[in-house]
Amino acid sequence: MKIGKFKVNHYINYMVIGLLTMILGGISLAGGKFDNSLLFLLEKIAISMILAVSLSLLVGFLGELSLGHAGFMCVGAYLGGKVASLLVPVLGNGLLTLLIALVVGCVAAALCGVVIGIPALRLRGDYLAIVTLAFGEIVKSLFQNSSSESFGGSLGLDTPRFDKNYLFIICLLLVL
Repeated sequence: MKIGKFKVNHYINYMVIGLLTMILGGISLAGGKFDNSLLFLLEKIAISMILAVSLSLLVGFLGELSLGHAGFMCVGAYLGGKVASLLVPVLGNGLLTLLIALVVGCVAAALCGVVIGIPALRLRGDYLAIVTLAFGEIVKSLFQNSSSESFGGSLGLDTPRFDKNYLFIICLLLVL
Protein backbone atom coordinates (compact mmCIF):
# COMPACT_ATOMS: atom_id res chain seq x y z
CA MET A 1 0.00 0.00 0.00
CA LYS A 2 1.33 3.44 -0.91
CA ILE A 3 0.30 6.86 0.38
CA GLY A 4 2.11 9.42 -1.76
CA LYS A 5 5.83 8.57 -1.44
CA PHE A 6 5.20 6.80 1.88
CA LYS A 7 5.17 3.01 1.52
CA VAL A 8 3.21 1.61 4.43
CA ASN A 9 4.64 -1.90 4.01
CA HIS A 10 8.12 -0.64 4.91
CA TYR A 11 6.94 0.77 8.22
CA ILE A 12 4.47 -1.85 9.50
CA ASN A 13 6.93 -3.12 12.12
CA TYR A 14 7.50 0.40 13.46
CA MET A 15 3.77 0.99 13.63
CA VAL A 16 3.13 -2.25 15.53
CA ILE A 17 5.94 -1.60 18.04
CA GLY A 18 4.84 2.03 18.43
CA LEU A 19 1.23 1.01 19.01
CA LEU A 20 2.30 -1.67 21.49
CA THR A 21 4.49 0.86 23.31
CA MET A 22 1.68 3.40 23.50
CA ILE A 23 -0.92 0.90 24.73
CA LEU A 24 1.23 -0.87 27.32
CA GLY A 25 3.00 2.34 28.35
CA GLY A 26 -0.31 4.16 28.71
CA ILE A 27 -1.69 1.42 30.93
CA SER A 28 1.47 1.40 33.04
CA LEU A 29 1.72 5.19 33.32
CA ALA A 30 -2.00 5.48 34.17
CA GLY A 31 -1.40 3.38 37.26
CA GLY A 32 -2.31 -0.02 35.89
CA LYS A 33 -0.38 -2.80 37.53
CA PHE A 34 1.04 -5.70 35.56
CA ASP A 35 2.21 -8.97 37.08
CA ASN A 36 5.92 -9.10 37.85
CA SER A 37 6.27 -12.02 35.45
CA LEU A 38 4.66 -10.01 32.63
CA LEU A 39 6.92 -7.02 33.31
CA PHE A 40 9.97 -9.28 33.30
CA LEU A 41 8.80 -10.89 30.06
CA LEU A 42 8.19 -7.51 28.38
CA GLU A 43 11.70 -6.36 29.36
CA LYS A 44 13.29 -9.52 27.98
CA ILE A 45 11.26 -9.31 24.76
CA ALA A 46 12.27 -5.68 24.19
CA ILE A 47 15.96 -6.37 24.93
CA SER A 48 15.90 -9.36 22.59
CA MET A 49 14.29 -7.21 19.91
CA ILE A 50 17.10 -4.65 20.23
CA LEU A 51 19.69 -7.42 19.84
CA ALA A 52 17.85 -8.99 16.90
CA VAL A 53 17.63 -5.68 15.06
CA SER A 54 21.32 -4.96 15.61
CA LEU A 55 22.29 -8.44 14.45
CA SER A 56 20.00 -8.06 11.44
CA LEU A 57 21.84 -4.88 10.48
CA LEU A 58 25.18 -6.65 10.60
CA VAL A 59 24.31 -9.99 9.04
CA GLY A 60 21.28 -9.08 6.95
CA PHE A 61 22.24 -5.75 5.42
CA LEU A 62 26.04 -5.90 5.50
CA GLY A 63 26.28 -9.62 4.81
CA GLU A 64 29.04 -10.13 7.39
CA LEU A 65 28.88 -13.16 9.65
CA SER A 66 29.84 -12.02 13.13
CA LEU A 67 29.63 -14.42 16.06
CA GLY A 68 30.90 -11.93 18.65
CA HIS A 69 27.60 -10.13 19.07
CA ALA A 70 27.15 -11.45 22.60
CA GLY A 71 30.67 -10.30 23.51
CA PHE A 72 29.88 -6.70 22.56
CA MET A 73 26.61 -6.94 24.48
CA CYS A 74 28.52 -8.32 27.47
CA VAL A 75 31.04 -5.45 27.48
CA GLY A 76 28.28 -2.84 27.27
CA ALA A 77 26.13 -4.51 29.90
CA TYR A 78 28.91 -5.05 32.44
CA LEU A 79 30.43 -1.58 32.11
CA GLY A 80 27.01 0.09 32.09
CA GLY A 81 26.01 -1.94 35.15
CA LYS A 82 29.22 -1.06 36.95
CA VAL A 83 28.67 2.64 36.24
CA ALA A 84 25.09 2.37 37.47
CA SER A 85 26.18 0.69 40.69
CA LEU A 86 28.73 3.47 41.26
CA LEU A 87 26.21 6.26 40.48
CA VAL A 88 23.29 5.03 42.62
CA PRO A 89 24.79 6.28 45.93
CA VAL A 90 25.38 9.70 44.33
CA LEU A 91 22.38 10.23 42.02
CA GLY A 92 19.88 7.71 43.32
CA ASN A 93 18.23 4.95 41.31
CA GLY A 94 16.44 7.17 38.81
CA LEU A 95 16.18 7.83 35.13
CA LEU A 96 19.38 9.91 35.01
CA THR A 97 21.43 7.02 36.40
CA LEU A 98 19.86 4.65 33.87
CA LEU A 99 20.55 6.99 30.94
CA ILE A 100 24.17 7.62 31.97
CA ALA A 101 24.77 3.88 32.38
CA LEU A 102 23.11 3.23 29.03
CA VAL A 103 25.33 5.77 27.26
CA VAL A 104 28.47 4.42 28.92
CA GLY A 105 27.55 0.85 27.95
CA CYS A 106 26.83 1.87 24.35
CA VAL A 107 30.09 3.81 24.04
CA ALA A 108 32.11 0.96 25.57
CA ALA A 109 30.57 -1.60 23.21
CA ALA A 110 31.09 0.73 20.25
CA LEU A 111 34.76 1.27 21.14
CA CYS A 112 35.29 -2.48 21.40
CA GLY A 113 33.54 -2.82 18.05
CA VAL A 114 35.92 -0.33 16.45
CA VAL A 115 39.00 -1.93 18.03
CA ILE A 116 37.97 -5.41 16.88
CA GLY A 117 36.36 -4.26 13.64
CA ILE A 118 39.31 -2.43 12.09
CA PRO A 119 41.53 -5.49 11.73
CA ALA A 120 38.72 -8.07 11.56
CA LEU A 121 36.75 -6.50 8.71
CA ARG A 122 39.71 -7.04 6.39
CA LEU A 123 39.04 -10.74 6.77
CA ARG A 124 36.43 -12.52 4.67
CA GLY A 125 34.23 -15.53 5.07
CA ASP A 126 34.87 -17.89 7.94
CA TYR A 127 37.84 -15.94 9.28
CA LEU A 128 35.72 -12.98 10.36
CA ALA A 129 33.38 -15.36 12.18
CA ILE A 130 36.33 -17.05 13.92
CA VAL A 131 37.86 -13.76 15.09
CA THR A 132 34.58 -12.40 16.43
CA LEU A 133 33.78 -15.72 18.10
CA ALA A 134 37.18 -15.60 19.79
CA PHE A 135 36.48 -12.04 20.97
CA GLY A 136 33.18 -13.15 22.49
CA GLU A 137 34.84 -16.03 24.32
CA ILE A 138 37.69 -13.84 25.58
CA VAL A 139 35.24 -11.26 26.95
CA LYS A 140 33.18 -13.98 28.63
CA SER A 141 36.28 -15.48 30.21
CA LEU A 142 37.56 -12.09 31.41
CA PHE A 143 34.32 -11.16 33.14
CA GLN A 144 33.75 -14.61 34.64
CA ASN A 145 37.27 -14.71 36.07
CA SER A 146 37.24 -11.15 37.41
CA SER A 147 37.37 -10.51 41.13
CA SER A 148 34.12 -10.25 43.05
CA GLU A 149 34.91 -6.61 43.88
CA SER A 150 35.38 -5.50 40.27
CA PHE A 151 32.76 -7.27 38.13
CA GLY A 152 31.29 -9.86 40.45
CA GLY A 153 33.38 -12.83 39.34
CA SER A 154 31.58 -16.02 38.39
CA LEU A 155 28.36 -14.94 40.16
CA GLY A 156 28.06 -11.79 38.06
CA LEU A 157 27.72 -8.13 38.88
CA ASP A 158 25.15 -7.03 41.45
CA THR A 159 23.51 -4.00 39.83
CA PRO A 160 20.74 -1.68 40.97
CA ARG A 161 17.29 -2.33 39.54
CA PHE A 162 15.46 0.49 37.77
CA ASP A 163 11.70 0.69 38.38
CA LYS A 164 10.37 -2.42 36.67
CA ASN A 165 7.00 -0.78 35.96
CA TYR A 166 8.61 1.58 33.43
CA LEU A 167 11.78 -0.11 32.20
CA PHE A 168 9.99 -1.99 29.42
CA ILE A 169 8.69 1.33 28.04
CA ILE A 170 12.25 2.65 27.74
CA CYS A 171 13.37 -0.61 26.12
CA LEU A 172 10.51 -0.53 23.58
CA LEU A 173 11.34 3.10 22.76
CA LEU A 174 14.93 2.04 22.13
CA VAL A 175 13.64 -0.62 19.75
CA LEU A 176 12.00 2.12 17.72
